[in-house]
Amino acid sequence: MLARTLISLLIWLPGLAGDLGPEEIRQIEVFRRAAPSVVNVHSVALRRNLFSLDVFEIPRGSGSGFIWDREGHVVTNFHVLEGGSSFQVTLSDQSTWEAKLVGTAPAKDLAVLRIDAQQRKLEPLELGHSATLVVGQKVLALGNPFGLDHSLTVGVVSALGRELRAPNGRTIRDVIQTDAAINPGNSGGPLLDSSGRLIGVNSAIYSPSGASAGVGFAVPVDTVRRLVPQLIQHGRPIQPGIGIMPLSDAIAARNELEGVVIREIVPGTPADRAGLEGIRVQRSRYSQQVTLGDQIVSVDGQAVGSIDALLHAFERVGVGESVTLRVLRDGKVREVRLKLKALE
Repeated sequence: MLARTLISLLIWLPGLAGDLGPEEIRQIEVFRRAAPSVVNVHSVALRRNLFSLDVFEIPRGSGSGFIWDREGHVVTNFHVLEGGSSFQVTLSDQSTWEAKLVGTAPAKDLAVLRIDAQQRKLEPLELGHSATLVVGQKVLALGNPFGLDHSLTVGVVSALGRELRAPNGRTIRDVIQTDAAINPGNSGGPLLDSSGRLIGVNSAIYSPSGASAGVGFAVPVDTVRRLVPQLIQHGRPIQPGIGIMPLSDAIAARNELEGVVIREIVPGTPADRAGLEGIRVQRSRYSQQVTLGDQIVSVDGQAVGSIDALLHAFERVGVGESVTLRVLRDGKVREVRLKLKALE
């Protein structure tokens, strides 16, 4: 592989390759192959003049993205597009295309656009895996920081399993932390491994100043791989579930209740067929008595202490698959196995 890369660069960089080390050659080749897949995304919002009532456009935001397939789908961050009413995508050849919003997943800060560009202009990235990443391995971040198109920064995976707050308030789990510089405008761009495979979508930085401070975060590609086909087909993520309405985390915590408390069961759902019970309220003329039903304390052996943790556990398994719940009722714990369904 390295020999082929060297031959390629000897042609591409005549007179220079002899001064480059093997690691530099690999990085240059990865950038050369990946750059045509990276795009610039612009978001525009419509506003009405309060005096003339004329409608006009104002820039809403800009960021990065990358080509997903040869049908013209482009993946970026949801927060890059949030609040926008029209969108444009600029390809590596500087051609600009009007883009249609295909689907969004605010809970994972992902979105998909589509452009009607010719297939010869569309170079999808090869997908890698984020589950096999290790701290210390080299990564490359591509994007358009501060509007400077096709910039490359290099670093390592500095931590795994981080959590990031999504635009809708939910928690994105298994987030990749990297010290590869990620600045405003990098959002939505690809994070690549040393072979040029996509391992994450650059999403955020941790910085008091708003510029890179060596701590960047990327949505893992295993999440992207699962959600993007759903966004293309349905326009939204398909949330697996069992048909319960949970008690809010705040009320559960205030009453020192363990796990996720089932407030109500939706009739005809897996939870109903499995015999799970929600909160029961018995009212008399002068009082009411509240009796707890089931509290879900773990999914497939993993403890769940919040609604968000329960949803994440279901998402990792997927619609049509079965899970084993540990359920607490009246001080007794039992196990219930049931199949996840797609929630409306």
